Amino acid sequence: MANRKDYYKILGLNSSASDKDIKRVYRRLARKYHPDVNPGDRAAEEKFKELQEAYNVLSDPEKRRIYDQVGYYSENIQQSAGNTPPSGFNFSGFDFREDAGGASFSEIFSDLFRAGGNRESAPAKGQDLYHQISLSFMDALHGRSMRITLQRGEACSFCSGQGQSRQRNSEPCKSCGGTGKSSRSKGFLQFSTTCQACGGTGRGTLDVCSHCNGQGRFPRTENITVRIPPGVVDGARVRVPGKGDAGVQGAPPGDLYLIIDIEPHAYLRREKNDILCTAPITITEAALGARIEVPTLDGKAILRIPPGTQTGQKFRLRGKGIISPRGEGAGDLIVEVRIHLPKISDERSKEILREFARLNPENPRAGFNEH
Repeated sequence: MANRKDYYKILGLNSSASDKDIKRVYRRLARKYHPDVNPGDRAAEEKFKELQEAYNVLSDPEKRRIYDQVGYYSENIQQSAGNTPPSGFNFSGFDFREDAGGASFSEIFSDLFRAGGNRESAPAKGQDLYHQISLSFMDALHGRSMRITLQRGEACSFCSGQGQSRQRNSEPCKSCGGTGKSSRSKGFLQFSTTCQACGGTGRGTLDVCSHCNGQGRFPRTENITVRIPPGVVDGARVRVPGKGDAGVQGAPPGDLYLIIDIEPHAYLRREKNDILCTAPITITEAALGARIEVPTLDGKAILRIPPGTQTGQKFRLRGKGIISPRGEGAGDLIVEVRIHLPKISDERSKEILREFARLNPENPRAGFNEH
């Protein structure tokens, strides 16, 4: 039976949680239990892995849909999701409930498909790993190389990842009688699988590798340099092939996924390929006009503020946004100005403002109370 975990409970949420809530809670808990924040704390490391596993499923709409329907998630379920039984077979006589006694329907057929008519499935690929990366706003737009430290399972060099050493002798295996197969029953079905004692050879038995205790791999701390491509968005996953845990019995390793967490910028924010900038200006600059410097991806640019500019007014600098990786050209830099009011404490400045009001009588609330 599949190992079923309550991913909502792991994140402290219920099944009606929004995508925004899932992301917000995951980021808060991931920072709390990250191995870099809790060096040597195995409990925190296991909690962090659970959080990553839960977020990987619940943040993906298709995976979450399958999880909500089935009660658990695996890649095999996703590959077969939506398939229906052949039209010539009627399942109405079977009890599909797991508490009905005997083997469950899903267990029986997963074993059948895995056995494939006595054909053994390939060794399992190594587990994928997830590592959170925090980037500044500018680093996310420009891209950068960075060095990270991670713990991953590496294949044991003494047994080549098999977990077993050479055969002790050439006598027939006592467990399977030299056939290399062992019989298994699932409810009303019976089929054969590889004998675990001899590894399917039918001869002798196999020693457990003393260097890895039969695991086929051992934990290793590794420093690697990763390249973050330019233009990544918050919450994106960057794949690093082959840097996950080593596979069993010589299978290929899993992949490493970098979860991108972008720190907010004081004045800039992203909207697709456009960069939105909030620029404070003084009353004098708004009234009389000015030329101000604004930040762009290529440095600073000069923006002309025309006389009489109002707060909230927007100006567009074309081609100063993000260059699309799809060849669609660059976005724009959109600057929204906000008039900054000074703190006036001296009497001379107050008198100047009173004189300005007398010379420029204006009521911006004219007709405000008319119906």
